[in-house]
Amino acid sequence: MPSTIATTYVSTYKLIPDYLITKQYWQFVLYSIYTLIVSVYLLMVSIFFSLIYISNFEYDAMNPATKNIIFISTAVYLVVIIVSAFKLLKLNLEQASKTKLLETKILDAQLKLKEQELNYLKMQIHPHFLFNTLNTMYGFALKKADETPDMILKLSNLLDYLLYQVEKPIVLLSEEIGHVNDYIALEKMRFNNTLKVQINISKTSEAITIAPMLLIPFIENSFKHGSIQKGTLKIDIQLTASLDHIHFRIKNSNSESTPTHHGIGLENIKKRLELLYPNKHELAIDDKTDTFEVELKLNTTGNA
Repeated sequence: MPSTIATTYVSTYKLIPDYLITKQYWQFVLYSIYTLIVSVYLLMVSIFFSLIYISNFEYDAMNPATKNIIFISTAVYLVVIIVSAFKLLKLNLEQASKTKLLETKILDAQLKLKEQELNYLKMQIHPHFLFNTLNTMYGFALKKADETPDMILKLSNLLDYLLYQVEKPIVLLSEEIGHVNDYIALEKMRFNNTLKVQINISKTSEAITIAPMLLIPFIENSFKHGSIQKGTLKIDIQLTASLDHIHFRIKNSNSESTPTHHGIGLENIKKRLELLYPNKHELAIDDKTDTFEVELKLNTTGNA
């Protein structure tokens, strides 16, 4: 009994947790051999004195030790192996539980980081978008134009979209298109006869959804960085949408003097697409001498 207890204790509380679990295999093998040698020695001594005690301390009457050593050793080490196996199983379960908890914390941290990055990108988009729109309205206010009330109403709708709707993970595509039309209407007031916008929209359902403020930055970029050629800024917008896919293309007139980077709007939208539609989008930008074209393909499967 003392030999069994001592060997089991050393195995379960020292060898397994300190060396086997920590993958120090050489130390585990070495100290296991030491433990085995010491335990065998203690076991032999225990058997010897037990047999002497049973024979009333008369050596001549003592049974031969070889008759009992195999049975007793098997019983002792069987107990050690079974208890060690349960200890190893318990440690593995605890480690698996800790690993799962750590993975959950990492996923939560990544999710929070993703949300913070998305909020940061939105904060960059909103002032950029509002700055251009307010500039347009300011020009009309100076002229005291009759279109100013209509412009204020459209701007009010856009502000409502920016402040409230944009916080939603997804919105109806029809809502995004409606605010795109409001923005284009505001720009038409500013450009007057120097703007030619062609819009072609094809939808298979009114239930199609999209992340908010995903298309407007492309529209804004075309107005801000597009060039007037032969007295006209030309913008061509094509949108085809189904429940699973959205295909958006916008092209505006360009000139060689226009900077190739086209502002921070496109860079922000690229990052948003990577966060919102990972491996589910294709974005192509074609910057030519006389035209600038952006093509976006979205796989919206899974939007709810």
